[in-house]
Amino acid sequence: MQFQTRMRIAAVVIGCVFTNSISFCGQQKADDNAVPVANQVRLTVRGTEDFELTGDGSADAWTEATWIDLNRRPNAGHDYSTRFKTLYSETGIYFLFDGTDSRLTATMQDDFDDLYLEDVFEVFLWTDESLPVYFEYEISPLDKELPILIPNFGGHFMGWRPWRYEGDRKTRTKVSINGGSAQSGSPIRGWSAEVFIPYALLNPLKNVPPKSGTKWRANVYRIDYDDKKMTQWDWARVGPSFHEYKGFGTFVFE
Repeated sequence: MQFQTRMRIAAVVIGCVFTNSISFCGQQKADDNAVPVANQVRLTVRGTEDFELTGDGSADAWTEATWIDLNRRPNAGHDYSTRFKTLYSETGIYFLFDGTDSRLTATMQDDFDDLYLEDVFEVFLWTDESLPVYFEYEISPLDKELPILIPNFGGHFMGWRPWRYEGDRKTRTKVSINGGSAQSGSPIRGWSAEVFIPYALLNPLKNVPPKSGTKWRANVYRIDYDDKKMTQWDWARVGPSFHEYKGFGTFVFE
């Protein structure tokens, strides 16, 4: 092999190792796109007593939580803003989602529909890093929900619906539409949603319920469809798939 050829090959290998360590210069399954721990976003989750949801974040408990902005993902069609808050109690974890918008795109009338094909907020909770299994939750502007458990083995994943989804295993939700009506196509200024996810629903995932010092990997997303353009947001930056769980951020419970 000629010297120049050997040098070109060496340069490619070095470039792969030092500048493209995530993809390793080859095709790799999405869930192997790990983010170094030092680069992961972190959020301290404060404790609270249980409270009633209003849908608009007006409950006094939310004053104890800080707004966290989501980041628009590449090829965004709109410049809407999106943010969230979270708190935890002895019985479950609370989320408040809020985003600006100009038109409501939501027609699905049933829980467990493919809500991600229309306007939606999402949260993923990976409570135990020793297993590739996490909880995914979606809520639409029409207050329809999709709670599923995701086994993800080497990038091959599927959602499983909860069994006996009632009583203390059932979520509590509330949605508020700002500047419009809860009808698909309605002009609006934005919408918000509050969700309470009980720990009983996450059973038997490990590391649940959390206590002071507990860490969960997590991510928060939004998808919006206006004018036939899709815009996505994430808290922890992942690649093409929301299911690249090794890139999730970290919740640290206070």
